[in-house]
This record gives sequence, C-alpha cells and structure tokens, in this order.
Amino acid sequence: MNDIYESPFSKRYASSYMLGLFSPDTRYTTWRKLWVSLARAEMELGLPVTEEQVKELEEHIYDIDYETVEKREKEVRHDVMAHVYAYGKAAPSAAGIIHLGATSCYVTDNTDLIIMREALRYIRGELASVISELCDFAERYKDMPTLGYTHYQPAQPVTVGKRAALWIQDLVMDLEETGYILDNIRFLGSRGTTGTEASFVDLFDGDTEKIDRMNRMIASDFGFSECYDIASQTYPRKVDTRIMNALSSVAVSLYRMAEDIRLLQHDRQIEEPFEKDQIGSSAMAYKRNPMRCERICSIARYLISIAGNAQMTASVQWLERTLDDSAGRRISIPEAFLAADSILRLAGNVVKGLAVNEKMIEKALNEYLPFIATENIMMEAVKKGGDRQKIHEIIRRCSVESSALMKEGKGCDLLLRLSEQPDIGLRYEELEKLMDPALYTGRCSGQVEAYLKKVRELTGTVKGTDQGEKIEL
Repeated sequence: MNDIYESPFSKRYASSYMLGLFSPDTRYTTWRKLWVSLARAEMELGLPVTEEQVKELEEHIYDIDYETVEKREKEVRHDVMAHVYAYGKAAPSAAGIIHLGATSCYVTDNTDLIIMREALRYIRGELASVISELCDFAERYKDMPTLGYTHYQPAQPVTVGKRAALWIQDLVMDLEETGYILDNIRFLGSRGTTGTEASFVDLFDGDTEKIDRMNRMIASDFGFSECYDIASQTYPRKVDTRIMNALSSVAVSLYRMAEDIRLLQHDRQIEEPFEKDQIGSSAMAYKRNPMRCERICSIARYLISIAGNAQMTASVQWLERTLDDSAGRRISIPEAFLAADSILRLAGNVVKGLAVNEKMIEKALNEYLPFIATENIMMEAVKKGGDRQKIHEIIRRCSVESSALMKEGKGCDLLLRLSEQPDIGLRYEELEKLMDPALYTGRCSGQVEAYLKKVRELTGTVKGTDQGEKIEL
C-alpha cells in the first residue's frame, strides 16, 4: 500500500531491531508483562489474586486483539483502559484483578523506561562499534602527514590518524555519557495517581513494607535494582532530558565527523565509499557526491532539534503531572532513538569504507609546505649567525611575493627566492632538506598510539552488546 504516509526511518534508515523495539507489539506486550508482574507480586504479598489468574494472564501476553482495543478506545477514549478490557476478554478469570491498585502510568511509564534502557544499550553497542572501526583507521594512518586547517585555512600539518582521533574522542565522551545514564536509570514501580501510593496503603491495610517489597519485586522482574526515591504519577521527566541530550550529543559528534569528511572529499583527499555502479548525480555523471555523510548531517540536525522537546516537557509538569507531555513524547522519543540508530549505522558504513587518497593528500601538503617550513628555516638561518628580526622580514616579504605568484596560477617559488637571499645563508639544497613533512607533525603519532590504547580498553567492556545488523546503502 502506497497511499498512506510512512516514516523514512521505517523504510530507509533505521535498523529492524530498533524499529521492533518501538513497535506496538513490544510496547503492548510489555504492558501485559507489567500487569502479570503486578498481579504476581500482589498474590505473593497476600492480596486476593490467585495462582490460576496469574497463570491465565501469562498465557495471553502475546495474543493482543488490536481490533477489540481499537473499538473499545473509540468508546472510552482511553488507551490503557481499552487494553485492560481486551486483556480481560482474553483472560476472563483474571479480568477483575488486572491493573489492581495501579494507574495508567504504571504501564506507560515503566514500559518507556524498559524500552529506552534497551534502546540505549543498543545505541551504546553501535557507538562502540563505530569507535572500534575508527580506532583501526587511526592506527593505520597515525604516521601519515596531512595538511592541517584552522579556520579552514592551511595550517601546521597533522596526521590522518590524529584527525580521526579527534572524532574518536568526541564519540568516547558519548560512550561514557550513555554508560552513566544506563548505570543510573531506575524503575518507576506502581506509585498511584499522585505518587503517594495511597491505593496500596488501602489494599495492604497500611503495611508500607509490603508496598516497598511489591515495587522491588516488579522492578526486579524487569532487571532494575532500584526505583526512583520520589515520584509523582510519572517518573521524573528529567530522565528524558538526560537521555535525549545524550542522543543529541551523539548527533553532534557524528555531524562533526561527517562534515569533516565532506570538506576533505571536496579536495579528493579522503572520500566516503562509492559503489561500482553508484550514480553521483542525475545530470553530472562524473560527480561523486558524499551522499552518506550528507545524510548523516541531515538526520543529525533533526535529532539535535528534537532533543529540546524533552526539556520543554520536563519544565512544564504542572505540579504532580499534566497530560500535554504524552503526544509529544510518543513522537519525539522513538524518533530520537531511530535517528541515532540511523546515523550510527551510516557512520559505521562510511568509516569501514573510507578511501584515503595518499597522492592527493601529499599534493595538498607539498603545495603549502614551504610556507609551513618558514619557522624552521628562520631558526636554521639564525644558527648560521643571521639576525632574527631581519630574517623574519625577508621571509615575510618573499612569502607574500611567492603567494601572489601562485594566485596567478604559477607554482610556488618560495624556496628559490629564499636561497637567493644572502642574509638567509642557506643553499637551495639545504632548504629542500627541511621539506620533510614528518618534521612538522610533532607528537601526532605518539599521541594517537597512547590514546588508542586507552580507548580500546574502554570499548572492550561493551563488546558484548548487540551491535546491530549490516546496513545496505
């Protein structure tokens, strides 16, 4: 069917795993699992819930009658109660105890926490995978000199590997941030309409220890060790800001990397993968547009922009809660994760296939190397007895003249000009010896080697996480 809007994330960008995680089936079967867990905890703590009722609920977790749900929701205008009704139809002996003592946010908010935790684990695995690929790239090219840029103007050389290490460092910060969030995410539990647990105080005849045990039991069923100490009807919406900010930060890091690659591809120094039969332009057949990096930047911008939705929602909770958070969160949270998943998959694909055009890198560097070497030339001239200030002026004047000649389309003659200056005192052959690019990359190679050792130790701790499927682009 092509007459209904489909999200590009569903058909073009996101992984099947992430799409499945935010699917209706995952969401609503998790609701049912939460109702089973609540019923079992209530039974074990002495409330009038039977083993048979719990068993019947367990047997009907996955057979959701969406048609019944849809019809009931049109009547009652309440999605949770529509699902309670459909679940009761499937498990009639337990219909009367489903959702006992709970409020809607028991299933909606705890499900959000469960799904976001799993999605964040997956994102963390994808991050580790991209970082690992970049580490291999940086290791391979740690010694290769390349023209550095400040203000996008030619500057002191770096190495290809050192530049990649800058991208890695940004992503490592994101890896650390996602790890912190995962270590600190908690469960809501069943806290009542305003977070007072008043309904359970009544059900358990004032035995508050049983309420705490119930919440710990349910949390444990879903792999959480703690509940939030204080909650209203919902879990703290600051949690959403923390998660969305982390996803936005991933977007910032990948945007920066993809933009750098796009700039370098302009000069054909480094290029993203390009397939044998790929078409770069419908009109200009020769073109090799950096479409994957452009797509990363495009989706990253979107992700950065929607992160603010969580901040606005957290700031307007209206005392114990308001429902104007619901619709926005249903859209922005899944799409943020789908967007992060999309750009990480693209980034992994790009990094694996990066083409380093060594001759183009060498050509760009050699064009500017005589200017870059002028500080070393000045030092050598001073060693031979020259006046530093006088030599500085000679180099400045010769550099301006040579640069003007290059702007006319002619070659750089700076070394020749300097060799003809008696006060410089260096022959052309001596000046040429100072044209080794490795003389000007400083500690790049050692910096990369030391840093990669640290990074590999860190990423090794998340290697067990599901790191996604291969992407077809």
